[in-house]
Amino acid sequence: MSFEVAGDAYDRFMGRYSGPLAVRFADWLEVSAGQRVADVGCGPGALTGVLVERLGPDRVAAVDPSPPFVEACRERHPGADVRLGTAEDLPWEDDAFDAAAACLVVHFMTDPVRGLAEMRRVVREDGQVGATVWDLAGNRAPMHPLWDAVAELDPDHPGERDFQGGSRDSLVEVLDGAGLRDVEAVELAVTVTHPTFDEWWEPYLHGVGPAGEAVAALGPDGRARLEEVLRRRLGDGPFDLTATAYAARGRA
Repeated sequence: MSFEVAGDAYDRFMGRYSGPLAVRFADWLEVSAGQRVADVGCGPGALTGVLVERLGPDRVAAVDPSPPFVEACRERHPGADVRLGTAEDLPWEDDAFDAAAACLVVHFMTDPVRGLAEMRRVVREDGQVGATVWDLAGNRAPMHPLWDAVAELDPDHPGERDFQGGSRDSLVEVLDGAGLRDVEAVELAVTVTHPTFDEWWEPYLHGVGPAGEAVAALGPDGRARLEEVLRRRLGDGPFDLTATAYAARGRA
């Protein structure tokens, strides 16, 4: 799946949801002044920005495997330690941070358990490791209207329901498997008002992530049929959409 897109394109697609989710996630992780925190799978920097605002750029590090996202994150948050790399092989020393967080990335890791184990490695003893993923199994992600419409046209399409970490139990299993202690999980919900159908729909046309790839694979005729179904379901706007994520945290 492709995340080799400009940061602005990702922001229009997911940033409208990941931004408010990052604030709630940082609140739940109890990020506070004086800490040093790593953002793993930072994307263009939604959570990085929250951390920089609360801690200062010199106490924030971030990593992502997408060069365009790393470039965008560096431009937006000068002074933060933003690097190109993967969760499964983090570029930092042991015990370097008070906490490490992964916002909407566990389900895209090649090996989620190894990725969370690496996060545990770079966090000091008793430091906190946290992750959040949309409720993909329960079809409560921001993309759920799209996947519902795809299912109407193609009932056999797999969607994203089976991605690892996309349910409460699956996310907790990843943290447990990574050797974290005292793992707990909560739901975090965000609601976004979309002023028009076109404002909601246009970002799906840029091939971002599994949803964008599914739309692109339909071809012009298939996209037209999908848009027709979606317009019938959502209307012209404005309309509110609520997305729910699971967040889990544990101690190193």
